[in-house]
Amino acid sequence: MSDKQILFEIHDAIATITLNRPEKLNAISLAMLDQIEAAITALEQNRDVRVVIVTGAGERAFCVGADIKEWEQVIADDPIAMWRAWDRPGHRVFDRLARLHLPTIAALNGFAFGGGLELALACDLRVAADHAEFAFPEVKIGTQPGWTGSQRLPALIGIARAKQMIFTGARISAQVAERWGLVNEIVPRDQLVARANALANEIATNAPLAVQFAKTIVDAGAGQGVEIALEGLAAALGATTRDGKEGPAAFREKRAARFVGR
Repeated sequence: MSDKQILFEIHDAIATITLNRPEKLNAISLAMLDQIEAAITALEQNRDVRVVIVTGAGERAFCVGADIKEWEQVIADDPIAMWRAWDRPGHRVFDRLARLHLPTIAALNGFAFGGGLELALACDLRVAADHAEFAFPEVKIGTQPGWTGSQRLPALIGIARAKQMIFTGARISAQVAERWGLVNEIVPRDQLVARANALANEIATNAPLAVQFAKTIVDAGAGQGVEIALEGLAAALGATTRDGKEGPAAFREKRAARFVGR
């Protein structure tokens, strides 16, 4: 990636995606979305990685959401481009992250606002530095959450609290976020990286396929990725049967299949 708006590193079984625009508080640009998606594509094809950490560069912010200056330029040229150039790609990338077979941990090193909070919500677990703050401030600029925050936030903290955050646009502290269930735990600022890596290593020592299957069925039980869970697990089970092996063999050998029901 020539313009490194993210850093993508793999050490042993742990991959780290770092949003890399600290001077812009890691605001999300279209180029950053493209680079996050490229990292996800690489992770989908990597059999050695077991856990993914998503974090931000710098000490102030995980991510403050979409780059409003770039956003305004797109709208000025063509209002419908907001849907075409921002909403659709953002949904696609965040959904791919949420549906990634690997467990993901958001290490929240500061502000997580708007699209930045939506990125964190697309991860499985969230560990926050004790100074972090969270908000959906979109109503303050005449819009609303646009990358599935309106759906993932209520599923996590309940409808009433989600409405409070979205309707007011007010910030909540890391301590409130932990009490509401928005983050799994909070740690001192200087311990965030170590704690995220310790949690990732704890997960990575377990049987990787068991962890991945567990993620699939937990998400499916919550109504997320139900289709791929049911069809994927059924296909995997079927492939272990004699009939599952006989069908492809018969096709390959150009003969009638002899199915035995086991």
